[in-house]
Amino acid sequence: MYDCVYPTRTARFGTALVSWGQLQLKNKIYAKDFGPIDSTCSCTTCGECSRSLLHSLLNLQEPLACDLITIHNVHYQLNLMKEIRKSVEEKRFPQFVEHFMTVMYPARDYPQWTMDAFKTVNIVL
Repeated sequence: MYDCVYPTRTARFGTALVSWGQLQLKNKIYAKDFGPIDSTCSCTTCGECSRSLLHSLLNLQEPLACDLITIHNVHYQLNLMKEIRKSVEEKRFPQFVEHFMTVMYPARDYPQWTMDAFKTVNIVL
């Protein structure tokens, strides 16, 4: 799913978007994880907040948690679109898609709807 509300909707549920999938920051494993959402991300949330802090704010139902995760998620999507545009300009979009999907789905268990969508633009996974 990729639309205008996705970064905020997922943030409301404590989900952070990362290049390898999603982090459910409400989960207990993040209670003592003092790293950023994504160590390669340059957003202000990753620069200032730990997964542990976000986990605590989410479990306290503090609205600030959703704001901070939204900042990260929007930043992630903006960077993703930048990379997509670059791959199109460099005429390597099919290779970008293949790499992206392999990272997101290492077992190559792609959702059928994605495979159907890619077939319409002559990309077969």
